Amino acid sequence: MSFISSAQDATSAMRDVFPPTPLLRNVMLSDRFNADVYLKREDLSPVRSYKLRGAFNAMRKVPDQRVFVCASAGNHAQGVAFMCKHFGVKGVIFMPVTTPDQKIMKTRMFGGEHVDVRLVGDYFDDTLASAKTFCAENDAHFLSPFDDADVIEGQASVAVEIEEQLGDAPDHILLPVGGGGLSAGVSSYFGGLCGYTLVEPSGAKSLASALQAGEPIDVSPIDSFVDGAAVAKIGALNFQALRHMPPAAVIDVPEDSICATIMEMLNVEGIVLEPAGAIAIKALEKVTDQIRGKRVVVVASGGNFDFERLPEVKERAQRYEGLKKYFILRLPQRPGALKDFLDNLGASDNITRFEYLKKSARNFGSVLIGIETDRPENFLDLFRRIDDAGFTYTDITNDETLAQFVI
Repeated sequence: MSFISSAQDATSAMRDVFPPTPLLRNVMLSDRFNADVYLKREDLSPVRSYKLRGAFNAMRKVPDQRVFVCASAGNHAQGVAFMCKHFGVKGVIFMPVTTPDQKIMKTRMFGGEHVDVRLVGDYFDDTLASAKTFCAENDAHFLSPFDDADVIEGQASVAVEIEEQLGDAPDHILLPVGGGGLSAGVSSYFGGLCGYTLVEPSGAKSLASALQAGEPIDVSPIDSFVDGAAVAKIGALNFQALRHMPPAAVIDVPEDSICATIMEMLNVEGIVLEPAGAIAIKALEKVTDQIRGKRVVVVASGGNFDFERLPEVKERAQRYEGLKKYFILRLPQRPGALKDFLDNLGASDNITRFEYLKKSARNFGSVLIGIETDRPENFLDLFRRIDDAGFTYTDITNDETLAQFVI
C-alpha cells in the first residue's frame, strides 16, 4: 500500500475517535498578506494538538500490545494518554520532574485510570532513558513522539483532511518543525503538489543544521521556550523524508517574535495558541512574496497554553516590538534628581519597573528602570531628551545574560 493510501486509511479510522479539525479562512491574515490564508486548527483537536493522530495510528498497528510507554513533557503525553483510554490499554508516561503541574494534570485527565504518570529526571534525556529502560524490562511498546513510521503516517492525516476540505492541495503550506513528524507526514503526502515553508524556532534549528550537515546532528544547547518545537536533533526517519527540501524552504523565527503573534491571535482573533502553534503564522511575514495571490494553509499545531506564562509572553512580545525597554540609570544622589529625570518622560511613557541597585559611587546610585510606551519611536525621543539632560544610562533590554539577573 502506498504512503498516500495508508495515510487515507489512517484518517478514515480516526473518524471513529474524533472529527476533522477545522480549516478556516482567516480574514485578517488574508488581507495582510494579499493571499487566501487558511488556518488548520489543530488547537481544536480533543487534546488541543495534532499529537493524538500519530499516537492513534501507532497504537492501532499493534492491537495485541497491552502496555504502551512514552517520554514527554507535553502534547505527546496527552495524545498517548487520550488514546490509551480509547483503546482500553495501559500507558506508562514518563515526564520530567520539572513539568508544569497543568500538563501533568491534563495528561492524567485524558488517560484516567489507564495511565500511570511517572516524574523522573530534571532533564528530558534522563526521562527518556528511564522510559526506555522500563520498556526493556517490562516488554512494553515505546511510542516515539516523531521518529516512527506509523507516527509519521498518522500525522499525515492533517494533509488528508486539508485536501478533503479544500478539494485539492493548497498552493503553499507552512508547517512548524520540531522532531519532524508533522512536516515529514504532510510533505510525504502532498509531495510536489504544493510549495513548503518549514519553520523552526531560532533557538533550535535542528532541521536546518541537519540539511547543512547531510545528516541529523545534535544542536544542543537549545532554547526550550517553544517547547512543542524545540528539539535538539531531528528524527532519523523524519530527516530521510525531508532531506530533499531546499535549504531556502527551511526558515527560523526568533522566540520573542512568536510571543507577539500569540498576543495578537489572542487579542484580535480570540485564538489561544502555544508557542509552537503560533510559529508558522509568524513565518508568513517572511514569505510574503512567495504567497501573494495564492491559497495558503498554515498549520496552527497546538493550543496547550499555560496562562501562567502570559505575563512572560506579553513581556517578550513588547520587547520584540520595541514597546518596552529596560535600562540602568546612573542617578545623582541629591534632592530633585529623580524629578529631573521624570520630567523627560513623554505623555505615553509609563514606568513599569523602578528599583534602586547597589550604589556605584559615593554621590551616584544605579537605578533599574522599565518603561513601556505605545510606539517604538517614542524611545528615540526619550533617549534624546535624557541625553540632552546629561543623564548616563545603559540599555539592557537585549542583554539576555544581564536580564536574567536583574529583570
